[in-house]
Amino acid sequence: MQRRFDQLDDVWPAGLGRRLGAMLYDGLLVLAIWIVMVSAHLAVVRLVLEVPAEQVGTGLAQVLSLRLLLAVSAFAFFAFFWTRGGMTLGMQAWRLRVQTLDGCSITGLQALQRFLVAGISLAAFGLGYLWILVDGEKRSWPDIASGTRVVVLPKRR
Repeated sequence: MQRRFDQLDDVWPAGLGRRLGAMLYDGLLVLAIWIVMVSAHLAVVRLVLEVPAEQVGTGLAQVLSLRLLLAVSAFAFFAFFWTRGGMTLGMQAWRLRVQTLDGCSITGLQALQRFLVAGISLAAFGLGYLWILVDGEKRSWPDIASGTRVVVLPKRR
C-alpha cells in the first residue's frame, strides 16, 4: 500500500550535490552490509560445504552465488527504505525523499527500476546522474525510468 506524503508544496527538486552526499553515505552502509554478507557466504562455503581454504572462491558457483547475494542485499536495502518512507539513511541525513510524481511512496517495481537504472547510470561514468545538470526538472536517469523524483524536504521547525 502506497503512503501519501504531506507538505508537498514545501519540497523542491534535489540537486546533484545533495544526491552525491546521500549516495556516499548509503554506499558506506551498503559496504557494511556486504562485509556481513561476504562473511556469511564464506562461513557457509567453509563450514557447511566444507570447501578447503585453498579452493574458496575458485568455483564458478561460489563466485556467482556471492555476486547474486551482494546484488540482492543491496537491492533489499534500497527497496526497503524507498518503499516504506521514501528515504534511506543517507537520504535522511541530507533531507531527501524519493516519491512518485503525485507525492506517494514508490512501489516495489519502481524501486527495482530505480536500482537497475542507477547501476547503468554509474556504469556510464555517472552520466545518468550528471543528467540532473541539464534536465529542467533536475531528474536523473533512475528518476525518469521509474517515474519518480527526488525532493529536498524543508528543515524541521
